[in-house]
Amino acid sequence: MAELTIHAVQKDSAKILYPDGYINAHTVQEFEKSLQSILEEKNFRIIINCRDLQYINSSGLGVLMGVIEEIQENEGFLWLSNMNETVFNIFDTLGFTHLFNVYQTEEEAIGAITQ
Repeated sequence: MAELTIHAVQKDSAKILYPDGYINAHTVQEFEKSLQSILEEKNFRIIINCRDLQYINSSGLGVLMGVIEEIQENEGFLWLSNMNETVFNIFDTLGFTHLFNVYQTEEEAIGAITQ
C-alpha cells in the first residue's frame, strides 16, 4: 500500500501543507484530516507544496473541491506549488489548473500573497 505523510508549517500569513507520497483511496482520509485541521484553526490561506507528492487521484481532488468553498467564503485561498509533471498533468487534464492558482515554487506562491 502506498504511504502518505503530511506536515504543515506556518509561513508569513499562509499555512503550507507538505504531502509526501500518494493521495489515493487508501490515504485520502489523512489528507482530508490535515486540511480540516487547518480550517478548524481558522487558517484560510493555504498553500499545498506538491514537491514530494507522487500522485493524486479523484478522491484527493474531491477533497480539494470540498474545502474550497469554505476557504473562499472566508476570503482565503488554496494555492498549489512545486508540482512535478505527473501531478501537474492530472490537475491540468481535469481542468483544476483553471480552478486553483499554480506556482512553480513555494516562494512564488508566498510572494503572491502580498500582491
